[in-house]
Amino acid sequence: MLNRELIVDYLPFSVSREQINESLNKNNGKLIVSGILQRANLKNQNGRVYPKSTLMREAKKYLNAQIKESRALGELDHPDSSVVNLNNVSHNVLEMHWNNDTLLGTLEVLPTPSGNILKELFKAGIKLGISSRGLGSVKEITEDGVMDPNENPTVEVQSDFELIAFDFVSSPSTQGAFMSQLKESANESKTRICGKWCEVETVINNIMRG
Repeated sequence: MLNRELIVDYLPFSVSREQINESLNKNNGKLIVSGILQRANLKNQNGRVYPKSTLMREAKKYLNAQIKESRALGELDHPDSSVVNLNNVSHNVLEMHWNNDTLLGTLEVLPTPSGNILKELFKAGIKLGISSRGLGSVKEITEDGVMDPNENPTVEVQSDFELIAFDFVSSPSTQGAFMSQLKESANESKTRICGKWCEVETVINNIMRG
């Protein structure tokens, strides 16, 4: 029997300045953004494959139980829990739909502390990602029954997968991430080379200082 674990996967989420300005003007200052939430039947950067039947089932459940009741909430940055923390909620999923094997969605950035940070990050042009969060097990698979030691293993998300939320993240720490974040410890050098992560921190600090 396979053990269920917290499964998170990341995709870049691009929003242009034109889209941001249009949304703010049309929606009385509300920021509503659209993009890709997840993909099925395709090996992602973490080596995982989501069967479309499993992802479609969970998307339908999420639509009926969360979106239609206006509680499809997500958090800002790296939640490590199977429960959505209301103190860190930044957005609400308004709708989602399929385009072939791609799951697309529309999200409203909320006027919460985390939502305000997310809004300012988008306005500043910071590159963010969307992260699907769920509970489930995975199983290693091969196309021809032979594992190539030079290739990353492919794992298939099993049918016990349960979708929890979609979160916005700044620096995925998994293989193939589009950004990186340096973590310091007491024994590591204090010299910090953080690239675009510094831009994220600058925006957040400016918001917190008013």
